[in-house]
Amino acid sequence: MSGSGVRASRKASSFTESVIRDMTRLAGRHDAINLGQGMPDFESPAELKEAAIRAIAEDHNQYPITWGVRAFREAVAAAYERDYGLSIDPEAEICVTCGSTEAMIASMLGVVDPGDEVVVFEPFYENYGPDAILTGATTRHVSLRPPDWTFDEDELRAAFGPGTRAIVINTPNNPTGKVFTREELTAIAELCIEHDAIAITDEIYEHITYDGAAHVPMAILPGMRERTVTISALSKSFSVTGWRVGWAIAPPPLMAGIRPTHDFLTVAAPAPLQIAGITAMQLPASYFEGMRADYAERRDVMLRVLAESGFEIARPPEGAYYVMADCSHLGLGDDVATARHLAQHVGVATVPGSSFVSDPTDGAHLLRFAFCKRVETLEEAGKRLRAGLGT
Repeated sequence: MSGSGVRASRKASSFTESVIRDMTRLAGRHDAINLGQGMPDFESPAELKEAAIRAIAEDHNQYPITWGVRAFREAVAAAYERDYGLSIDPEAEICVTCGSTEAMIASMLGVVDPGDEVVVFEPFYENYGPDAILTGATTRHVSLRPPDWTFDEDELRAAFGPGTRAIVINTPNNPTGKVFTREELTAIAELCIEHDAIAITDEIYEHITYDGAAHVPMAILPGMRERTVTISALSKSFSVTGWRVGWAIAPPPLMAGIRPTHDFLTVAAPAPLQIAGITAMQLPASYFEGMRADYAERRDVMLRVLAESGFEIARPPEGAYYVMADCSHLGLGDDVATARHLAQHVGVATVPGSSFVSDPTDGAHLLRFAFCKRVETLEEAGKRLRAGLGT
């Protein structure tokens, strides 16, 4: 018996496990400060934890409706009306998912067919490539170039063609911190309309912006409401990355593909945490103002810490909570070798830049640092970097 049939699928063999999560495991083995994975090391809002405890105590512990607890969907719809003036039907246009990660794969599988082309900006969040592979789609990459992390409109236009089904947009962007402007989104929207394509927008960092940058949802632009899938989650804005409660918002013709796909992927997101999510959706504007101010302070500390260790930054991030830094001055090899050295010997874990681009050589000089940490954690990381690198 040769055993040749005992193998992983060809699809699964064409990509690796998450580099980000792998760096978290490496950080754990070496007791390194984890500036790799984007998860806070500070407490979640007390009112959310209390709401979750109440929901469990009140026995919201069984299957909810597959596409989400009605009261939570209503709260999500009300928040989008309040924040962006979007009128969303919670009964027909929202699917609650196990985080934005599941919202993305459910949306890709639900609206994209094998052989379709999907345009993806790079650097990109690492899940988008495997999502396209699992969907059977072909990706067409368009570069976001420093220092502004903007795109060339001619390059973007060239990426669209007869086979284009969708474009994936992540704003505010992970890993670059770019916030797409209304003008940039309008250029994308015009191509979507011209080519009858869908925009799948990952907006999970929508409330985390700096220096006057404003998040503009693609769905509010003319002609895009009926061809946009908007994805977000509780994870980042409310520091509950382990809750795994996200959502996709889409018009009924697209939701007709997303909801049944979600049903057979995970059935439903956690019921008591959806109930607690109602509290999150109803927090006052002052909560978001305070959160942005806190993250702006952490960003500035992170930038100072990196500068003191000789790292070069193309531009301070306008949104999200990551910094892409040039590590070539360290002389420790490429990004992967450098990231592993820092975790194992310096005690600071990051993410290699090559995990965010289609051609690894394009990211071989970059590391991504997450600053969703207490200020004292960032300061300690700075001490370790300076001591370990001799700066």
